[in-house]
Amino acid sequence: MSVEHIDTPARSPPPQSPAHHPASNGSANGSPLRQRKKARTSNGSISSRLPNKSNGVAKPSHKVDWEIPRKTLHSSIGFFTWYLYASNGNARTVVKVLSLALLVIVPADIIRLNSDGFEWLFERVLGFLMRESEKKGTNGVIWYIIGVIFVLSVYPLDVATVSILILSWADTAASTIGRLWGAYTPPLPRSIPLIPFVPFFRLPLAPRKSLAGFLAGSFTGAAIAVGFWGFCYPVRDNLLTFQIPSETLAVAEEVLPDAVADIVKQGVEWVSAVDLPLGRWVGLTTLGVVSGLISGVAEALDLGSMDDNLTLPIISGGCIWGFFKALEYISPSA
Repeated sequence: MSVEHIDTPARSPPPQSPAHHPASNGSANGSPLRQRKKARTSNGSISSRLPNKSNGVAKPSHKVDWEIPRKTLHSSIGFFTWYLYASNGNARTVVKVLSLALLVIVPADIIRLNSDGFEWLFERVLGFLMRESEKKGTNGVIWYIIGVIFVLSVYPLDVATVSILILSWADTAASTIGRLWGAYTPPLPRSIPLIPFVPFFRLPLAPRKSLAGFLAGSFTGAAIAVGFWGFCYPVRDNLLTFQIPSETLAVAEEVLPDAVADIVKQGVEWVSAVDLPLGRWVGLTTLGVVSGLISGVAEALDLGSMDDNLTLPIISGGCIWGFFKALEYISPSA
């Protein structure tokens, strides 16, 4: 015959006084009981420590360094550059001022890397503008100034201005959006073909950068180019207004069937009659696509130890200048 014991502890020893067993902590045999500690969370729930998944994508749990002081300074250079261009500032004067600044910054950086005392003082004052990787290497502002000096000295002034704006704003947008949403998009491939379907010439990309950052840099670069040359300073409208040569229409009338040729001819006459700036919009759209791709790819390039503050304005400005040179070659109005 079995007997059920309900809610009755089996042979429970008498409670011990804390004074006789200070380390027992309510144990049954004198050894301390291990109690599970609650996780420290912002809302008090244990589940908040677990990866937060949405649609199968794990959200990053590490703290993001937004580099607000550094990005603020980085972006402000763009507004200052736009102001100098709008006020007809002298590029040679800017180059001289920046060169004199390098004569101070470069020796100071050399001393910083070789003197612990000066390094402490330098980082105490300006460390909030530096990345951790720069504290043991060359200060990024040196490459920034060298890149700006190069584009102002070599490229046409409008192209140089746009390349500095891309450095200032497209780079900041790519970095910020990449940190914000990069974990939700795939990383970039290690390389892309320079010429489609030609695998021998490839551009190396940084796989640590994300598709979100690439798209942000591309859209920002496109907006800079279209806004600058399309609305604010249309100094290259003769190249950005696409026109169909009369010879092309004549050839089309001969090649196409009569019905199709009549439709094309009537369409061209209608566009000319209503004076729609379709040619200009086609030109600006082409400029935006080309400049956007140039900005995104130039920002995402992996060129080893070379700083993107140096490479981004030089590569983007050179490619955009080459695009205009190609338009001059093929444009009948140039």
